[in-house]
Amino acid sequence: MSFEFQEIPRVERLSVKQFKQEYLAKQKPVVIEKLTEDWPAYSLWNFEYIREKAGDKVVPLYDNEPVKAEDGFNEPRTKMPMRDYLDLLQSGPTDLRIFLYNLIRETPDLQQDYAYPDLGVKFLKGFPMLFLGGENARVFMHYDIDLANIFHFHFVGEKDCIIVPPEQSENMYKIPLSVICREDIDFDAPDFKRFPKLQQLKPYKTRLSHGEMLYMPEGYWHYMKYVTPGFSMSLRSLPTHKLHLAQALYNLFIMRHADGMLRKMLGQKWIDYKNKCAMQ
Repeated sequence: MSFEFQEIPRVERLSVKQFKQEYLAKQKPVVIEKLTEDWPAYSLWNFEYIREKAGDKVVPLYDNEPVKAEDGFNEPRTKMPMRDYLDLLQSGPTDLRIFLYNLIRETPDLQQDYAYPDLGVKFLKGFPMLFLGGENARVFMHYDIDLANIFHFHFVGEKDCIIVPPEQSENMYKIPLSVICREDIDFDAPDFKRFPKLQQLKPYKTRLSHGEMLYMPEGYWHYMKYVTPGFSMSLRSLPTHKLHLAQALYNLFIMRHADGMLRKMLGQKWIDYKNKCAMQ
């Protein structure tokens, strides 16, 4: 058994007015298919181009292993030069991936290849984040700690995206003092007997291809799976809802530090306790 997915709406293009009225104001997701066709990145961004521009950069890599007590917040499993990582992901399936990495800040040439689209929002211009992964690499289900509006642009290959509105969080087996759910939930093949509340979810799903952009509203849960080796870039804007902005400040300045302190004090017992609480 699997979820009964809703397909994310798709449009070729949107005016500023249409985007703000139909999606931003209503906090509804959408895929815009032809937003990037006039960017240099549309034709330039492939693995060879990234290898040429950033092959020497040492990049952080993440895998699909569950969080351990000794892990720091957003701590990578390993690091290697971008050139070696690209060789690895093009050689076959790997769960190592680049996650939430500001390569563009370190590689000024890439800054000329894209533009901030006119969608009526104020983008956080210092945080264009890149994501790379090999075939079958997965990004665990989570929501962003700052509850930003996320504009996720995909380049090279295909990527499956499952997203869940924040109002369905009570059915997500959320881990306390975190922005993740139980890491042993397989969102490709959910175990409804073990996690019965998942049956109440009404998730969205889409498959992104080259040049397409997925808009994910504030606080949306999201899970990504690379169907083929590929990479994406996310731009973001601050939450528009005051309660979301307050929650983001709490997450950044109180929640994550409290969690880190308890993890240091209690070790694996704290991780096990939080997993138990998520089930309850």
